[in-house]
Amino acid sequence: MQNARPLPSYLVQRYHGWKATSYSDNQSWYRRLAEEGQHPRAMIISCCDSRVQVTSIFGADQGEFFIHRNIANLVPPYETDGGQHGTSAAIEYAVTALKVAHVIVMGHSSCGGVKGCLDMCSGNAPALEEKTSFVGRWMDILRPAYSRVKDIDGVDEQARALEKEAVLVSLGNLMTFPFVASEVESGRLTLHGIWLDIGEGQVQHYSAENKNFSPV
Repeated sequence: MQNARPLPSYLVQRYHGWKATSYSDNQSWYRRLAEEGQHPRAMIISCCDSRVQVTSIFGADQGEFFIHRNIANLVPPYETDGGQHGTSAAIEYAVTALKVAHVIVMGHSSCGGVKGCLDMCSGNAPALEEKTSFVGRWMDILRPAYSRVKDIDGVDEQARALEKEAVLVSLGNLMTFPFVASEVESGRLTLHGIWLDIGEGQVQHYSAENKNFSPV
């Protein structure tokens, strides 16, 4: 590709630093990962947001998490229309091939995708309503949840509530995948919903029993 350019120099420098330190100190571990393949215990579906670093938050090593990131950490409903479904493909691979024991959906505060959905649903983002908007059509997954937050006082409070609704919508959609539902029903797979307050560094988890999010 003629448009592809060399890596920025700061990334090259950081790579050489990693190769000389972290990699050099753990060569046998990296080679074992390469030879034996991956055996992650959990899949984490998180947002593309650069402030959300799952491996740092949970102190995870290479090979521990199978991570899929997309706008607003959304899971679409199960569809077999022959289209190209990146998130669904990642879920299928994690559950059927890697046999993960947990699927964790992780939302977060100040989510731009969720804010876009809120603006779109309230009529303040006409560009996202266009059929040509990839973000808008992706956020249609969350659109039905707007009715559950639109009467909350305050835009910030609505956004925070919709961020948590994004987690719940995704958990619900996960159960529309037959191979997920069967593993959950057999007890071989558990689903989890969490939400990160970036500024406070607080993780909250969803309790199906209490139907709310509370600090971990």
